[in-house]
Amino acid sequence: MKGSIKLFKLFGISINIHITFLILPIIFFTIGGFKGLFVIIAVFVLVTFHELSHSLVAKRHGVVVKEITLLPIGGVASMGSIPEKPQQEFEISIAGPLLNILMAILFFVPLYSLLGQKALFSPSFETWPQAIAYLFWINLMLAGFNLLPAFPMDGGRILRSFLAQRMGYLNATKIAVNFGHIFALIFGFIGLISQPPHILLIIIAVFIYMAASAEETQVESKEILKNFKVKDVLPKDFLTVSPNTTISKVLEIVFHSHQEDFPVVENGALIGFLTSQDIVSNIHKLGIERPVKDIMRKQFPVVTRANSLISVQLMMQEDNIKAIPVVEDGIICGIVSLEDIGRVYSMLR
Repeated sequence: MKGSIKLFKLFGISINIHITFLILPIIFFTIGGFKGLFVIIAVFVLVTFHELSHSLVAKRHGVVVKEITLLPIGGVASMGSIPEKPQQEFEISIAGPLLNILMAILFFVPLYSLLGQKALFSPSFETWPQAIAYLFWINLMLAGFNLLPAFPMDGGRILRSFLAQRMGYLNATKIAVNFGHIFALIFGFIGLISQPPHILLIIIAVFIYMAASAEETQVESKEILKNFKVKDVLPKDFLTVSPNTTISKVLEIVFHSHQEDFPVVENGALIGFLTSQDIVSNIHKLGIERPVKDIMRKQFPVVTRANSLISVQLMMQEDNIKAIPVVEDGIICGIVSLEDIGRVYSMLR
């Protein structure tokens, strides 16, 4: 995620912190001193464990998990496509809240014994026992809040997994998204009428509403695209470049055509792929007279005419590219782009 800082890796998953998250230690230290700093560190650790539990279960089901990013409003695991099998989605979604419930149970007895009933049930920044009590309450809050049936939160995904067993995946998504919109409007209303207005709750409301809408659009897109193949959208005309073509020449081709990504071909063989991202990221560093071979990708996905558009779209997301070469019997026969896929969706939605 842009604007994030990589901290470390756990189980092959990069743990990142978004730069905006750094505001929280400042705020909590200002409010509660070192006790406040302790609490926000606890939040960081427990949210990381929450997202990591989702991610490990997802990996067990074959989902690619690249990173976990912590934001001021929570954690986000960057996963590949979530399985549409209801049982698998249920297991992935319930993992986070279950871990927090288990940790709350494990913390309760020792904290009750060490801190006493008064400190445990009145968490605050006033004393260290009351600050330590947040270890119990943060877990309860994470579990309870995430189990609300407000898509795309865990509870909303659990709701969809139950509904998908009784109806189509798209209809189940639409119902879960409606619940998400309702909760978002409630959160937003409460945030606005609070005195003073509760800014964080308003931000959460906006996030839930937008993320739920985006999920609905994505599922609708999948339903449409799974019925089409590459051959249905593959443009007849496309351009290739040689490995010795200069970047300046490529830019000239871009300006005089509608193509931004190019197969790199030598003696009829596909040896590389040049994307618009490669050009933009290298042009200032290397200049425009360097040959394409210095910046082209040597490892890249390829597809055939028979690939479904939804599988191609997933490849683009995983490799963060906007086009993929189409190859048949070792011969380059075209390029399919995100724009080609988007045209189908916009025409049929």
